[in-house]
Amino acid sequence: MTRKGKRATRTLQFITTLRTAPEALLRLIRQRWSIENQWHWARDTQLGEDAHRYANRTGYANRTGAPVFAFLRTVVMNLLRRVGYRSIRQGLRELAYDIKGMLALGGVATEPTTP
Repeated sequence: MTRKGKRATRTLQFITTLRTAPEALLRLIRQRWSIENQWHWARDTQLGEDAHRYANRTGYANRTGAPVFAFLRTVVMNLLRRVGYRSIRQGLRELAYDIKGMLALGGVATEPTTP
């Protein structure tokens, strides 16, 4: 790892009851964090999930809203990744004003308009 142009190393220690090779244990740990990095981090930072008003309220009307919007965010992330966007933010920026492009992600064909 490089930080501010200097090589930095970190030693992490884990306690487990698993009897496995160190390489296999490292693979398990990295798989666990890949879920966090690919889904939760992207939802929080790129889609601003935690910043939404309904995410922080406990009223009755908001109990159904939060799961619906979480589902919609998941659909958007899956569609963007399916067509090759590694960055959700970049995909949203590129398609923000391209209605036909957004519809094409979901498999909706648009008819050409005639002048």
